Amino acid sequence: MNEVLEKGLSFELTEDQKMIRDSIKEFVERNVAPTVMERDNSKEFPHEIVDQLGELGMLGIYHEEQYGGGGFDVVSFCLALEEIARWDASLALTVASHTSLGTGHIALAGSHEQKLQYMPDLTSGKKLAAWCLTEPGSGSDASGMKTTAIKKGDHYILNGSKIFITQGSVGDTYVVLAKTDPDKGTKGISAFIVEREWDGVKPGPGMHKLGMNSSDTTEVVFENVEVPAENLLGEEGQGFVDTMKVLDGGRVGIAALSVGIARGSLEESLKYSMERKQFGKAIGDFQYLEGKMVDMATEIDAARLLTLRAATLKDQGKPYTSEASMAKLFASELSVKAALEAIQIHGGYGYTKEYHVERFLRDAKLMTIGEGTSEVQRLIIARELKKSLV
Repeated sequence: MNEVLEKGLSFELTEDQKMIRDSIKEFVERNVAPTVMERDNSKEFPHEIVDQLGELGMLGIYHEEQYGGGGFDVVSFCLALEEIARWDASLALTVASHTSLGTGHIALAGSHEQKLQYMPDLTSGKKLAAWCLTEPGSGSDASGMKTTAIKKGDHYILNGSKIFITQGSVGDTYVVLAKTDPDKGTKGISAFIVEREWDGVKPGPGMHKLGMNSSDTTEVVFENVEVPAENLLGEEGQGFVDTMKVLDGGRVGIAALSVGIARGSLEESLKYSMERKQFGKAIGDFQYLEGKMVDMATEIDAARLLTLRAATLKDQGKPYTSEASMAKLFASELSVKAALEAIQIHGGYGYTKEYHVERFLRDAKLMTIGEGTSEVQRLIIARELKKSLV
């Protein structure tokens, strides 16, 4: 952190970054915003819109060009995610999890041959990725997983179940974490690339959730799945180490997504407060409500800056674990706070489905849970702070 501050921060976006932000903003306002309430109610996965985002290059935006990616930076990815989440957090979650987790793990740990085989279809959106870490009995304690992958000749036999898997039923390519040596704890965990079409791979039905309704979330069961040895992702026993790195990157995306939800809460509140009249004047002209929106705007800017700082460090190849957790913690909790304030500003109307803000609150709550709860983020930040004393 201090090294970044000593060198100074640039607040000027590049022309490429502005172009990506503005083009995604235009796309979302034209193709996503008009139907977002309908998708929230129907809970249908937006295949057509996801395909269009793939054609725009959004699903591989910061991955290497030689593997089909756009070759842009993580800052651009965060700016684009914010624009998507401003209107549709479910869609933003699909993009974030596909790009940062599933595809991101292959980009991080895959061999050149694996990247050539899998990434072009993933970065173009022809196929969707799902990252399979969480299990019914292991959430924050990922080392407690029960899924196993036992080597047998030139294959691994994969058995176990994963839960809360984003793209679990619509994904084509899974990255699955499993224990290859159960006696070695975290050092016995490995990662594998698994295809949904293989025998023994059984995605469950969509889960009924509080929010993120048009994001696909399911259980996935693996029963005696034969995984070719060449589909081991990275080194055997290094899966947990790589997972922690993948999660750092994923948290930056969740922070950007959270900023988008919070910004939507503010913008909808500002618009409503200037249209709604009480006591002969717009409620947005009452000082108390002005103060609420000023606080929201200030905290949103702070969350965005924390997010872009973490993204910049990732782009520079520098350590960013603490910065990613700080951004994710602050932005995710802000998204819930901002959505609650937005409902309060809307009054009774905010409690109905006629306005966007009740959906913002339902969607925002996941941000404080997914990819490491707020409690886990505080543990990580505390651990990193103590390291600085050594």
